[in-house]
Amino acid sequence: MPHHPNQFDLFRTRRFLPLFVTQFFGAFNDNLLKNAVIVLINFHGMQMLGLAPELMIQLAAALFILPFFLFSATAGQLCEKYDKAAIARLVKQMEIAIMLLAALGFWRHDGVILMSTIFLMGMHSTLFGPLKFSVLPQYLRPSELVGGNGLIEMGTFVSIILGQVAGTVLINADDSRVSIVLALLGCALAGLAAARAMPPAPPTAAALPIDWNLARQTWQIIRQARQSRPVWLSLLGISWFWFLGAIYLSKLPTYASDVLGGDATVYTLLMTLFSIGVGIGSMLCEKLSGRKVELGLVPFGSLGLCLFGIDLYFATPPHPAATLNWLAFVAGAGNWRLMADFALIGVFGGFYIVPLYALVQSRSAPEFRSRAIAANNILNSLFMVLSAAFAAVLAANGVGIPTVLLVAALLNLVVAAYIYSLLPEFLMRFVIWLLTHTLYRVRHHGLEQIPEHGPCVLVCNHVSFMDALILAGAVRRPIRFVMDHHIFKTPLLGFVFRTARAIPIAPAKEDPHAKARAFDEVAAALAEGEVVCIFPEGKITYDGEINPFRPGIEEIVARTPVPVVPLALCGMWGSFFSRRYGKAMLSWPRRFWSRIALKAAPALAASEVSAAALQQTVTELRGDWR
Repeated sequence: MPHHPNQFDLFRTRRFLPLFVTQFFGAFNDNLLKNAVIVLINFHGMQMLGLAPELMIQLAAALFILPFFLFSATAGQLCEKYDKAAIARLVKQMEIAIMLLAALGFWRHDGVILMSTIFLMGMHSTLFGPLKFSVLPQYLRPSELVGGNGLIEMGTFVSIILGQVAGTVLINADDSRVSIVLALLGCALAGLAAARAMPPAPPTAAALPIDWNLARQTWQIIRQARQSRPVWLSLLGISWFWFLGAIYLSKLPTYASDVLGGDATVYTLLMTLFSIGVGIGSMLCEKLSGRKVELGLVPFGSLGLCLFGIDLYFATPPHPAATLNWLAFVAGAGNWRLMADFALIGVFGGFYIVPLYALVQSRSAPEFRSRAIAANNILNSLFMVLSAAFAAVLAANGVGIPTVLLVAALLNLVVAAYIYSLLPEFLMRFVIWLLTHTLYRVRHHGLEQIPEHGPCVLVCNHVSFMDALILAGAVRRPIRFVMDHHIFKTPLLGFVFRTARAIPIAPAKEDPHAKARAFDEVAAALAEGEVVCIFPEGKITYDGEINPFRPGIEEIVARTPVPVVPLALCGMWGSFFSRRYGKAMLSWPRRFWSRIALKAAPALAASEVSAAALQQTVTELRGDWR
C-alpha cells in the first residue's frame, strides 16, 4: 500500500517550513507588542493625550485593525504583481524598523510612540496576510493544501496565546524593558531569516497596474470577489467566524474575572484551551477530509460551534466566594464542562475555517488569489468592528456576558442555515462526509491515477445505492455522476445528486429523449474540463457479480475523446444499501463502520477504450473481494 505523507512532513520541506516560521514569529510579535502595551496601560499607568485606560485599550485595538481597511487592496495588488518571497523579506525588514521604534517607545515610556507601532504592525500584518495564504497554492500540491492551511492556522493561534502570555510576563518581570525589546527584535530577526529561506514565488499577474486609489481599489476587489458565488460565500463564512471569535476574545477577560471569579491566570487558561482547540481542529482537518478540500466539514464545524456555544451558557457556574487562580479553578469539578466547551469551540472552529480558506485558494483564479485574500481581510475587519458594536449594544442594555455568548451561538445557527440555503453544496458535502465516515472505513488505492486537471471519465462497478456517495467522498475533484432518473425522487439522495449537478438518464426504451439529453450533457461537461462518472452496468448487481458493461462508454469517448479511469469498489456487497438480502434498504442493517476499498487502475486513452476491456480491468481490480 503506498505511503501517504501527512501534513507534518511539510515541516521537512523548504517550500513550507520557512513560510510557517515567518508567519509564526510575525503573529507572535503582533501579540507580544499589543499585550505588552495593554499591560503598561492597564497596570503600569502609561498615559497618552490624557485618555482613560479603557479608551486607550480600545484605541489600540482600532489602530491595529485600521490598516486592514485602508491598505488590504494595495497589499493584494502587490502580491499579484511581485514575487511573494521578495515581498515577505521586505515586510520583515519593515518589522525590524518598527521594533526599533518600539524600543524607543519602551525606553521613554511614551504612549504615542508605542500606539504608533501598533498601527505600523497592523500595516505589517495587512501586507503579509494576502501573501501567506495566496502563496500556499504555489508552494503546495493540491493534496497538501488542506494540511498546509491547518498547520498555518494552528501556528497562528499557538503564536497568539504565546505572544499574549509572553507580553504580560516580560513587562511585569523587567522594569528596564530590556527583555521585551530584545524579544521583539529577536523575533523580527528570526522572521527575516526565515523569509530569506522562502523559495521564489513568481508573480501571478506581473502586468497588473497598481491602483493607488485606496477606496476605488477596495471596492473593486470586493466586487470582483463576488463574481464567484462559492468564493464570496466562503469569504463571508470566514468573516462570520471572526465576528464570533471577536466576541469571545473581547469578552473573555471580563468573563473570567467578573463571571467566573478568576484572576488573570484563569483568563490565560481559557484562552489557551480555545487556541489549542483551534490548533487541534485545524490539524485534524487533513485526516478528516482525506487530504482534499472537504466542504462537508464546514457545516460540521458550525454545528459544533452552535452546540458547545449554547452549552457554555448552561455550564457557567455560580460566582465563587473568593478569587480563583487557575489551579483552584481546575480543581473545581464543576468547571471541567466549561473548560471542555472552550476547547471544543476551538476544535470545531478549526473544522469550520480551514476548508473555507482552502476553498478560496483552490477556486480563486491564480491571478486574483492574493486580492481575494485581501478582500477577505477587509471583510474580516469589518465583521470584527460590527462584532464590537453588537457586543457594546447588548452590554449597554444590561445583557450579561453569558447571555451575550449564548446570543452569539444562536445567531451562528441562523447565519449558518442562511449560508447553506444559498450554497447547498456545503450541506450536500456534509451529508456525504457524514454517511461515508460513519458507515464505512474507506481505503483508497491508486486514486492518484485520476488526473488533477482536465476532463476524464470514471467507470466503476455498481454494488449499492451508496456507490456514488463513496466515490464523491473519496475523489478530490468534483464529479458529475450519470444517474438513473428515478433516484432523483428519493428525498435525501435526490437532494445530494441535484446539488452535485448529477446528470439524469433513462433507458432508450423508456425515454429516448432523456437518454439523448444525458449524452449531450456529458459531452458539454467534458468540454468544460469536468470529471464525469458512469456505472456502465446500468444497474445495481443482484448477485454481487459484475454485470456486462453496456457500450455507452464507447459512445461517450467517441464523441469526446478523453482519458477513462477504471475504478473498483470492494466490500460493499452485503451492506444495508446492497441487494444481498433482498431489496436494498429494507432489511435490518447488519454492519456499521465496515471496511471497504476504492481502487483505481491507470487511465486508458480514448483509443484504447472498449466496454469489454473496461469490464475485464474492473473485474481484475476488484478481485475476489466483493
